[in-house]
Amino acid sequence: MQKYALTLVTGPAVEPVSLLSIKEYLHANSGSLADNLTPTQSIPPGSHSIAAAYSLEGAAAEVLGYNSLVVLDAGTNGTGGTVDVKLQHRDDAADAWEDVTSGAFAQVTTANDNAAYEKQYTGDKRWLRPVATVVGAACSFGVSIILEAPTSSEDDLLTALITMAREYCEGFLGRQLITATWQMWLDYWPDKDYIQILLPPLQSVTSIKYYDTADTEATMTASDYFVDTKSQPGRVSLAYGCSWPSTTLRPANGICIEFVAGYGDTAADVPAMAVNAIKLKVKLEHEYLTPAEAEQYQKAVERLLWMDRIVFL
Repeated sequence: MQKYALTLVTGPAVEPVSLLSIKEYLHANSGSLADNLTPTQSIPPGSHSIAAAYSLEGAAAEVLGYNSLVVLDAGTNGTGGTVDVKLQHRDDAADAWEDVTSGAFAQVTTANDNAAYEKQYTGDKRWLRPVATVVGAACSFGVSIILEAPTSSEDDLLTALITMAREYCEGFLGRQLITATWQMWLDYWPDKDYIQILLPPLQSVTSIKYYDTADTEATMTASDYFVDTKSQPGRVSLAYGCSWPSTTLRPANGICIEFVAGYGDTAADVPAMAVNAIKLKVKLEHEYLTPAEAEQYQKAVERLLWMDRIVFL
């Protein structure tokens, strides 16, 4: 019988359930209002000279997993001066900044300056910043990003429980929830024209490598196989007229398929049933429950997960 081994190459960048949401779910918040709010001066308050279209760039704040409020604190505009501020976001430092949908503040003129304006960020990117245009005259203003992060003495414990619960649910489902890169190792080529890939949903296959008896590595030509991301689980199927390499493989782990799997890069991509199961599992492990209560919670977790459990044939 064919044996499989899995090696994690790159794990999920985020968890399907944030620390903030699990603390709200468990009512585990503590500390003062000041403890729970973290303001960042993105565009420092003061007089800002004329700046071409959105060339005044604020400092970025990491907002993923937080409730985020952006405050435009408008001071006095110079005569005929106007200020336009909009929000931009991105996931990674290498990504281009994108405008946030409905992320532009109303233009500040001399008719509506000396006031504070707020805009809540509801996107799902990791980084957020304001950019501004100043026209006509120097204007006094500043922009702050305020993060709500309720504090708890159990933050480290809850963070570990979220990861544990996610891994438990992934194991029960036989699925990858948040995008991750894995290597799947096989001992030999199958006697059929396809290989099922573990941990659906499959996003892509990076490479198929194999090793001969001298431990020499070779890479299968990508045009010799077709990657099926529609099926659950996904598959690598031989292209028409092609066959698996005939090289004699080393005795164990002679084939390595590197692949990317998961519903997506953000928590919003994960099915609600899995998110709710993770929350219930954290609650089960975090709170003191009688044996009967614990059994009921465990059954509830499994009922949610059974609906989408994958079976390999």
